[in-house]
Amino acid sequence: MNYRSISMDLIYGLPLQTANSFKETLKKIIDLSPDRLSIFNYAHMPHLFKSQALIHTEDLPAAEEKLEILHQSIEALEAAGYVYIGMDHFAKPEDELVKAQAAGKLQRNFQGYSTHGDCDLLALGASSISMINNIYFQNAKDLNSYQLKLDAGLLPFTKGFTLNEEDLLRRFVINQLICQLKLNFSDLKQQFGIDAKMHFKYQLKELEAMQTDGLVEISTDGIKVTNAGRLLIRRICMVFDEYLPQNNLIRYSKII
Repeated sequence: MNYRSISMDLIYGLPLQTANSFKETLKKIIDLSPDRLSIFNYAHMPHLFKSQALIHTEDLPAAEEKLEILHQSIEALEAAGYVYIGMDHFAKPEDELVKAQAAGKLQRNFQGYSTHGDCDLLALGASSISMINNIYFQNAKDLNSYQLKLDAGLLPFTKGFTLNEEDLLRRFVINQLICQLKLNFSDLKQQFGIDAKMHFKYQLKELEAMQTDGLVEISTDGIKVTNAGRLLIRRICMVFDEYLPQNNLIRYSKII
């Protein structure tokens, strides 16, 4: 087949993993020279995945160790010529993702970063999530339920959600921060007819602490994510998620 690019995923935060051991792994990966790289933090959720109960929590690296892994990975990959796109993603300068970000057209969906904006996404397989226009729907999580629906000639959906105007607004805000690492208030005025400083006054107030920590820069024109803020872009975007209880947001260390 005529593959145009090769992408590789690496997971940090695994049991008994150290900054030094991950450094050696990354050296070998860089030698292979993949076009794109994703470096994800291992999510320990034994309450959802029974096999993870076999892992001893004390064997997992501490937040400080994981931060060092991520920090040294960014330095090594940038030194090797990769561009740090954000959300733990890296790509070579000639990659379509890098070009899309430079042009302000980078998008993000359930599969990660994408160069195709405003496209419907039809997901196949158990638990997968589709996005058609302003509607999200998820297939059955259980494989048997999924198969039974298909055998009966039914669509394997179990739940769906229609986005309202506020959802569309916040999706745009989060997408801008994740993909472009900035948000222009003038874009919100033009596309949604709102005064961002008034509409998001509580969110901007919460971001003040992150500005003090050097994660974002807030001005009269908008929000800009700093280099340090890239490491915590998920946490920054959580501020604008209306469905997350704001008094119980994830701590920085849990995200790293």
